[in-house]
Amino acid sequence: MDWHTQWGLRLRMGGVMILFIALYIGFIGVLSLYFSSISAIALGILIVSTAQLLYGYKVPLKAMGGTVVTATEYPELHQRITRLSQQAGLPQPAVAVAPTDLPNAFAAGRSRNTAVVCVTTGLLENLDGDELDAVLAHELAHIQNRDMVIMTAASALSATAFYIVRWGWVFDDGGGGDGGEGMTMMVAVIASFVVWILSFFITRLLSRYREYTADQGAVSITGKPTALATALRTISATTQDMPNEDLREHAGMNAMFFDDIDTTDRFTRWCKTHPAVDDRIERLRDLERELAIE
Repeated sequence: MDWHTQWGLRLRMGGVMILFIALYIGFIGVLSLYFSSISAIALGILIVSTAQLLYGYKVPLKAMGGTVVTATEYPELHQRITRLSQQAGLPQPAVAVAPTDLPNAFAAGRSRNTAVVCVTTGLLENLDGDELDAVLAHELAHIQNRDMVIMTAASALSATAFYIVRWGWVFDDGGGGDGGEGMTMMVAVIASFVVWILSFFITRLLSRYREYTADQGAVSITGKPTALATALRTISATTQDMPNEDLREHAGMNAMFFDDIDTTDRFTRWCKTHPAVDDRIERLRDLERELAIE
């Protein structure tokens, strides 16, 4: 099923990517005052990005206690992902299950061919067939859009800035010269701190846009926006009824999850990795109206 391109969302997302590129260039320019070689800075960022891309996908599986399962162990789940992958034109990802009552799911991996879709036992218990298909299609849309690679590249800037803020003084090579090493180092650390804060908010803004796009991708695969909206409602309501200690245990996975599990008010919407459930549902209603017209 083909949908009309949401140019407003595409343009906003493009603007965020341009802002990120500008931030990268400015960051490297400032650090060139601190380090003697710009190529060394670029290499450092590349190393951080590559390490996150190659090994970072294993972290969420381990954090959730998820294990890859076979078609014999979970035949229906495998059948669903096989069918949806074919509809999306994707190679079938590995399938994993995490033993927790928290109803959620996530996709991980460094490419379409190495991806894994992990669902929790709570998700399997709380959603019906169409709702489960909708959530699985959302995760496949993340794989299709290469969101794992995009978000890894985005988070690498924040990680590099954080390392310099925390450990930059260890690697000072005296780039300032003539007694100016201390001031040069201070400028580099302050710049890194500013970049760290800015990249934090920009990454979350990009993450929220990617969730909207994955929602649209899920509907293009299943053709059932109502099922995805119902799944969001069910997951949100079930999560809110869970004990706070259970939610805190998995809060570090928010950026990966199908839906943000943070139900507290201590963060503003600018710090969220996901759009508000009501906003996502409203966009799904727009897609449903578009489907009805066609």
